[in-house]
Amino acid sequence: MTQRDPAGVNTFIERFASAFTEAGVPRMAARVFAALLAADSGRCTAAELAEATQASPAAISGAVRYLQQVGLVVREREPGTRRDVYVVHDDVWYEAMFSREPLLQRWSALFWAGAQALDLDTPAGRRVAETAEFFDFFMAEMPAMMGRWKTYREQRRS
Repeated sequence: MTQRDPAGVNTFIERFASAFTEAGVPRMAARVFAALLAADSGRCTAAELAEATQASPAAISGAVRYLQQVGLVVREREPGTRRDVYVVHDDVWYEAMFSREPLLQRWSALFWAGAQALDLDTPAGRRVAETAEFFDFFMAEMPAMMGRWKTYREQRRS
C-alpha cells in the first residue's frame, strides 16, 4: 500500500497552482483546483478546501465560483445533507475541451466578421481571418483528437 507524502502533496498543489496562475487562472482558483485534483475522491466540501489551502471561506467561495464558470469543477449536494461538495471529474480536461465548443464557434464568427470589416486584402484583415481559420480548424479536428485520446487512455489502462 502506498502512502502519501504530505509535504510532497503540498508542494504539488503549490507548484501546479503557480503554473496554472502563469497561464492566467486566478491564484486561489488554481490552488483550489490543485487541491481537488490531489484529493483521492476528487470531491471536497468548502471547509475541506479551506483547510487544504489554508484559505478563508470567502476565498474558497470565489475560487469555486470561477472554477464552475470555466467548467473545471461542478457543485453537487452531499447526499443526506444540505452541504455542497465540489467535484473534479476524472475526465475533467476532456469535458473542459468539449464544453468550449460554443465559445470557439462564437469566436470564429466574430473573427470572420472582423476580417470582413477589416477587408481581407489588408494585413489586419488577413491576420484576423487566419485566426478565424485556426478556430475552424481546431473545432474540426477536436472530435477526432478526443477519440484518439479515449483510445490511448483505454490502451494505457489495460
